[in-house]
Amino acid sequence: MDLTVGPNQFFWKPEPWSAFYDSLVAAPVTHVVLGEVVCSKRLPFYQDRIPEAIETLMEAGKSVAVTSLALITLKRERKLSAQLVEAGVEVEINDLAMLAYLPEGTPFSVGPLVNVYNEGTLRWLAGRGATSVCLPPELPLAPLTTLAQLGRELGVAIEVWGYGRVPLAISGRCYHARMHGRTKDNCQFACEDDPDGLDVSTLDEQSFLSMNGVQTLSDSYACADHQIETLKDAGVTRLRLSPQTGDFAALCALYRDRIDGTVARGDVAAALTGARPGIRLSDGFLEGPSGASWSGA
Repeated sequence: MDLTVGPNQFFWKPEPWSAFYDSLVAAPVTHVVLGEVVCSKRLPFYQDRIPEAIETLMEAGKSVAVTSLALITLKRERKLSAQLVEAGVEVEINDLAMLAYLPEGTPFSVGPLVNVYNEGTLRWLAGRGATSVCLPPELPLAPLTTLAQLGRELGVAIEVWGYGRVPLAISGRCYHARMHGRTKDNCQFACEDDPDGLDVSTLDEQSFLSMNGVQTLSDSYACADHQIETLKDAGVTRLRLSPQTGDFAALCALYRDRIDGTVARGDVAAALTGARPGIRLSDGFLEGPSGASWSGA
């Protein structure tokens, strides 16, 4: 089972952004997806750094892809989408509208924000040129297993969400801007103050969700630590780790050790909670009563 680092969901300043991808050079990951998936307004801050990051990662032997936006709406976003094809690497689509800019037969990968829930969808995407598909994080184990088996028949790598706050929704409105009394067009990039997302609580002060500009995420961090063997048996070929602040390369190494069997079940979760006191982990979408459930509770 390979490791994939998904696109950064949050807004980081250019220097930390570059430092993050430099840190992945020695990390035990096979695939890296970079670029902007949430808000096109963020892209100009680090867009000129993307080619260098791609070159650095490819020289380190990584397979690299660039992501499309999760919601392509504006004219300038359509133009940016068309330009992705010129990046010289594979494109990960997170909005089916991106297919309009990919010539027939062009290989591409599919991100977790595309609803691949059944065999018909997977077959169609494979016929269109998909080489790998990261399944939506909310997919239960039974259909996940069915799709993994079909993926093997079709020659399509099947990936699942292995770590990170789960992407739940994308909106046309910016929650961060509204919280600060601003409009979306005059957001002043309020989301940069929350590099791992802004925690949202209920009126009873219970942790509920996380806010990231126009994106809604889970409050808990999905963690596949207790599910590695189950996912292997299901036929999953890749595990996706979503970027966060801190020593992410060490987190990647920890997951690599867990997959290889050099650390025991539960060791990854213990390290995560030790490094980030108060963090809530979850893996309930696979087999639990709810997505926020944690088998290690």
